[in-house]
Amino acid sequence: MESVLDAIRNGQWDYEPDDVSELTYEPTPALPGTEEKVTVLADRARRGLPLWHSSDRRSYDDSEKALR
Repeated sequence: MESVLDAIRNGQWDYEPDDVSELTYEPTPALPGTEEKVTVLADRARRGLPLWHSSDRRSYDDSEKALR
């Protein structure tokens, strides 16, 4: 699977990743803006996954229970 980073290195500026089911990667309970969240996003980018998961924690008020 090619990631957006690979596409940029190859000069492919109109790259669109394949659709990936959210069942193939986990949501994160990390708060936005934290080092943990940035690490998760960087890992997703390296693996060619979408950056966002619909069940990612989006605010302090999001319950971690909702992520399970």
